[in-house]
Amino acid sequence: MNHYKHIFSIALAFQMYMMPALAADLGTPTPDAMVKSLYPGTGYSPYAQRSFPSNVYWGETHLHTGLSLDAGLFGNILTHEDAYRFARGEEITSSSGVKAKLGRPLDWLVITDHSDMMGIATDIQKGAPNILEDPKGREWHEGFKKGGKAAGEAAFDLITNISQMTVPEKRVSDYSPGSEVYASLWYDIADTADRFNDPGKFTALIGFEWTSVPKGFNLHRNVVLRDGGDHAKQVVPLTTQPPLGTTDPLDLYQWLEDYEKKTGGKALAISHNGNLSNGWLFPTEITYAGGKVDKNYVSLRARWEPLYEVTQIKGDGETHPVLSPNDEFADYGTWDVGNLDITELKTDAMLQREYAREALKNGLELERKLGTNPYKFGLVGATDSHTGLSTAEEENFFGKSTSVEPSKDRVSHPFIKAELGEISGDMLVASGYQGVWAAENTREAIFDAMMRKETYATTGPRMLVRFFGGWDFDDDDLRSRAPAFLGYDKGVPMGGDLKPAPRGKKAPTFMVLALRDPVGANLDRVQIVKGWIDKNGKTHEKVHDVIWSGDRKPDSKGKLPPVGNTVDLEAANWTNTIGASELTAVWTDPDFDSSENAFYYARVIEIPTPRWIVYDKVRLGAELPKDAELIHQERAYTSPIWYTPKIHNYSNTVTQRTRHGGTGN
Repeated sequence: MNHYKHIFSIALAFQMYMMPALAADLGTPTPDAMVKSLYPGTGYSPYAQRSFPSNVYWGETHLHTGLSLDAGLFGNILTHEDAYRFARGEEITSSSGVKAKLGRPLDWLVITDHSDMMGIATDIQKGAPNILEDPKGREWHEGFKKGGKAAGEAAFDLITNISQMTVPEKRVSDYSPGSEVYASLWYDIADTADRFNDPGKFTALIGFEWTSVPKGFNLHRNVVLRDGGDHAKQVVPLTTQPPLGTTDPLDLYQWLEDYEKKTGGKALAISHNGNLSNGWLFPTEITYAGGKVDKNYVSLRARWEPLYEVTQIKGDGETHPVLSPNDEFADYGTWDVGNLDITELKTDAMLQREYAREALKNGLELERKLGTNPYKFGLVGATDSHTGLSTAEEENFFGKSTSVEPSKDRVSHPFIKAELGEISGDMLVASGYQGVWAAENTREAIFDAMMRKETYATTGPRMLVRFFGGWDFDDDDLRSRAPAFLGYDKGVPMGGDLKPAPRGKKAPTFMVLALRDPVGANLDRVQIVKGWIDKNGKTHEKVHDVIWSGDRKPDSKGKLPPVGNTVDLEAANWTNTIGASELTAVWTDPDFDSSENAFYYARVIEIPTPRWIVYDKVRLGAELPKDAELIHQERAYTSPIWYTPKIHNYSNTVTQRTRHGGTGN
């Protein structure tokens, strides 16, 4: 196919993505012709009235400081101020005493400390009187004082008690909404975010993590506010521990609605780590709390959860080899031992309600049944780091918690060890970041981009990716030095819904453009993942290789040969002598059926590179486990584009739910 030949130069790619310039040479349409349909009557400059987002801003929506009880108990002493300073490019000293600095600053950040018992870790560390008055508190304090393994065991025990809701009630109330300590901390969080928020330069969004984990099932959501401290301080975060908190997501949706009504602001929620939910994060019939997946549930979830965190340190959540046996790239950063605290082991039957691709497919089924797709979400990446350091780079990875910051031994110790199983230290995934296509670097623009799902996830690299869907993209569109003009004019971006097909158009077309991270690895291939539901209500998926580097040819079964491997394990390095600096393609769905609901998203795959554990071996002399994965292929996931056969007149009316408080069980 002709589109396989569209591999451009680095200079051209930068013009396309970062500072588009229209040229009349090489057969490129004239500026006037290119913008006529978008901007009727405009003059020479196409940028004068451009309204679509033209910049990618990098950040994440999931970072913890020492205020989070598990982070603090593991030894994290960093504050919100430290985390913001680090994210914007300053050098700081980590909690373990190691100098740390990002290779490139982030553009924005959401700090999401756990809403439950904020500040308790600090008091456990210093042995506050209220902590020492009960046996459990004394046990946690003594463990922290000993440090090392004992501190880690104390932290994990506290997490387990939270998961099983066995924390002494008095300790819960000391660090819950209504207490003086809690109010002071929340005000300080809001004020610090306002102080570091610098519109146009660095954006600090206010947020928190609602850490629902009943029976160890990971149902966590990160809450992100569009607004400043004046709005945030009118409320207090929702918690999960009884008697004041609730673990039912329906109560979180009510909190979000109450926030918007009370403040006039905007909020959203992002779930993560369905791989640790043991089948409860993406329910299809009943919820863990015994409720039904009914019209009320799907409408509320669709309203308040526009995004899903598809990749992070605790495992990649796109898909699983059991769910996608024909996808050779399915087994990436897989954590499938059990639930969060490994008090219940994993079974294959749980997987279909844990992973993003399967949820996207199940969402089509639920939409047909109930009128609304609750899993019509965009894809984002984040670290979930508990160090206060937002590091997703393999060669600059500070781990999940202070206990696994850079050291010779961190690879060889289990990260989680329980009676039923363990997560080995080498299984931590140095991931991920979120690219946001926005008009400017402000709270409003970043948040609004999230709401319209014009975002994508990466496992760490900062490759630039555009993805558009329409009905009449063709190879000539790739000749443009500014493809976004054509992308928005002829179609919709990632996160959008395909417009109705023009008369005579039999299948949608997609334009995808990917540029490697300027300091990262070349690209292996770009794929488009399609999911759909047939007339019998059965869901399907297929992964299409749409453009790739080199002269490789698919075999008789359509399988593309591997790109090769240039990794030097002794030097923790690779060479960009294989792969391509950028890949662009226009692709038409060859199996399109206009009667079937479908979604499409792009997946960009890098050439092989060394994992972070190899850097630990070379730099620190770490001994690596014999079965450890040393090499991987990092990637990006765009938000999907959806196709709906016809416009359904579904009611948007949502039944209001009576808030009951408690655990939701």
